[in-house]
Amino acid sequence: MARFIKIEDVAEELAITERQVYGLLHSGALPAIQIGGRGIWRIERDKLEEYIAAQYEAQRRRIAESKGGEEPPADAQDG
Repeated sequence: MARFIKIEDVAEELAITERQVYGLLHSGALPAIQIGGRGIWRIERDKLEEYIAAQYEAQRRRIAESKGGEEPPADAQDG
């Protein structure tokens, strides 16, 4: 498995548009690097997995806050 993945692959994996991926990169929410003189973006697979895990955690916290502090079990992330 490759260490770095392309913008279009990230978009496909997250089921969002490439434009939305660029938004995540430019906001700093999803770390990435630019390669070469043309500034081709690459995202490290581990950073993408960390971003996804952080989104699950943020959602879990939002749910807990909306229920007055009652937190769902950690393993009930998506369903």
